Amino acid sequence: MNEEKKSLKQNLTEIFDGCLTVPNLISVIRIMLIPVIAVLYYKGYIWWSVFAIFISGLSDAVDGKIARKFNQVSALGKLLDPVADKLTIFALAIVLFLKFKEAQSESMQAFAWVFLLFIAKDIIMILGSIVLIALGTRPVAAEIWGKLATFVFYAVMVVIIGFGPEIGAISTYYPQYTIPESMMFVLVIIAVVLTFIAFFSYLPNAFKQMKENSKKNK
Repeated sequence: MNEEKKSLKQNLTEIFDGCLTVPNLISVIRIMLIPVIAVLYYKGYIWWSVFAIFISGLSDAVDGKIARKFNQVSALGKLLDPVADKLTIFALAIVLFLKFKEAQSESMQAFAWVFLLFIAKDIIMILGSIVLIALGTRPVAAEIWGKLATFVFYAVMVVIIGFGPEIGAISTYYPQYTIPESMMFVLVIIAVVLTFIAFFSYLPNAFKQMKENSKKNK
């Protein structure tokens, strides 16, 4: 028991070592933007919500580059960046689920449940990260599939929030720019598929770390 507690304490100490960096501050700002994005969009301030999503996505693209260029890569940064991604996806998925359920289109109402897949996946990954830390193992860093899935999710959300039928910021005022429901559904399905490919790509490394940690504690 003492060994496990010591391992957890050491892991947390290493994670927060050298955490006061610009990239980590950017990740914290991204996390703080999450409720702002959700509330603005759900309350109908769609343009401001789109702007906040753009800022969040832009900061996600630059924080890693800043960390590498100025040698500010940290263990906390490797944790905060994917957490910010997951919480942003989680919030947007909830808001879009509610918006689709409120839509007049029966097809959109029926399709709303697909957004629950994003929510379920991110809950599992967040809980998994907590378990890894509790076991004295650092969460698995984002891989190429994870980065691609996040990029595609942001892109799809911007298209839906901008041009989606009934809920789009642009299509509300300019109906001629509304994308067909079928296209919107296909884009969301692509994002879901990539999200779960990314999820399964994390598992081998996560199980490997847990197995190695288990051997060390024996």
